Amino acid sequence: MEITTHDVFLVIDVQRDFCPGGALPVPSGDEVVPIINQIAQRFEHVVLTQDWHPKHHLSFASSHPGKASLHVVEASYGEQTLWPDHCVQGSAGAEFHPSLDIPHAELILRKGFRREIDSYSAFQENDRRTKTGLAGYLRERGITRVFLAGLAYDYCVRFSAMDTKAAGFEAVVIENACRAIALGNSIEETMNDFRRSGVQQIYFKL
Repeated sequence: MEITTHDVFLVIDVQRDFCPGGALPVPSGDEVVPIINQIAQRFEHVVLTQDWHPKHHLSFASSHPGKASLHVVEASYGEQTLWPDHCVQGSAGAEFHPSLDIPHAELILRKGFRREIDSYSAFQENDRRTKTGLAGYLRERGITRVFLAGLAYDYCVRFSAMDTKAAGFEAVVIENACRAIALGNSIEETMNDFRRSGVQQIYFKL
């Protein structure tokens, strides 16, 4: 697949807390780092996202006495899975993986910084109304196609890819540059969502 100046590589949440040893590790999450580093060299345009939660965020199980991680609660905007405290603003766990090496990345987009709304997608928060501004940024730069990779395939990559399509861009998920949390049927549901919405999935040859 030919990469053009109208393409962007959107790297989702490759942070310490989502890798082995972190607060919310995605199984084998660190395996994506060298793959993403190589892929990024093929792109003129790269955008990184960074989960960036304040302390006592709504999505933290610790903010709900008596509730455990992975419990689902009802938020003002619908169901919300509770997670261990992770990617807290300014913490070591919120930092990018130390081996992530993409010096030409043009934008770091922080998400999830509003205490009362979680944010899986790079385009809008979980209330499905609050926009991040990424769609406008990409349009103004003439981007028409978004390649996505990172963590986790079945959560933040999934929501970002679906919203890529909803915002009017082509969406291509690079399967070998993602890893999944795999809660319940989340992987199967992700693949079904991608098929229904026209999100492409590819294996990027290095």
